[in-house]
Amino acid sequence: MLEKGALYIVGTPIGNLGDFSPRAREVLGAADFIAAEDTRVTRGLLTHFDIHKPLISYFEHNKLDRGAQILSRLKGGETCALVSDAGMPAISDPGEALVASCAREGLPVYVVPGPTAVISALAVSGLPTGRFTFEGFLSVNKRSRREHLLAVEKEERTMVFYEAPHKLRKTLSDFSKTFGPDRPIAVVRELTKIHEEVWRTTLGEAAARYREQEPRGEYVLVIKGASPAPQEESGPSLEEAAALARAQMETGLSPSAAAKEAAKATGLRKGDIYRMIAEEKGEGESL
Repeated sequence: MLEKGALYIVGTPIGNLGDFSPRAREVLGAADFIAAEDTRVTRGLLTHFDIHKPLISYFEHNKLDRGAQILSRLKGGETCALVSDAGMPAISDPGEALVASCAREGLPVYVVPGPTAVISALAVSGLPTGRFTFEGFLSVNKRSRREHLLAVEKEERTMVFYEAPHKLRKTLSDFSKTFGPDRPIAVVRELTKIHEEVWRTTLGEAAARYREQEPRGEYVLVIKGASPAPQEESGPSLEEAAALARAQMETGLSPSAAAKEAAKATGLRKGDIYRMIAEEKGEGESL
């Protein structure tokens, strides 16, 4: 039984219909209406599973007007199931705005987990998965695209991008220039479908391959993060050098000789070390 006036985010298969969960089918069958990115795509899914519910379109170019309509119906006590063409709604998807609106209005939102290309591609990439960042699609706007690339140029976490086939060549070329041709990448294509492919290579090799080969299907690009910048080793402090000098004095060396030995060991100036130990001892021996 669904909660009245609630939005349910429902994950749908990204290729293989066998990945559609029993709970997802139950929720779609029980909702008062379904908001879909493309009603034609969703109608095909519903027909396959013998689900018959009213559909309304909700996508990038009508999300403001249609979002207001959905909110109004939710406030009236109806339940809505939100789906995208494939995968999890609200992830690099206009559903994000609808969920945010519900949150502002205090309307309940529930999630019905399902397949997602981000995590699936990351899992099969063979690259580090402990820390990663999802970057979505690069903008086609030159300025926004350049700013996005500059922002992640030194990113140390594994990066996950989406890309459409007609933009893949340009994107791989930009990646190779930004991150270097030797940076490892997993080119993941057509996840869970018949022609699923995971190609683990370098950015330079990937760019070269697709200059000659026509890209086909939907792509997820998983790129290894940058190597951590080498940290400058900080040398011993003056206090540490003075402690070393005091230890030398305990062996019988004069303060001046001890400061000289400590200077050799630490690279610090003999005079600075001597002044520190002289002040502590209250001595005034000439250097």
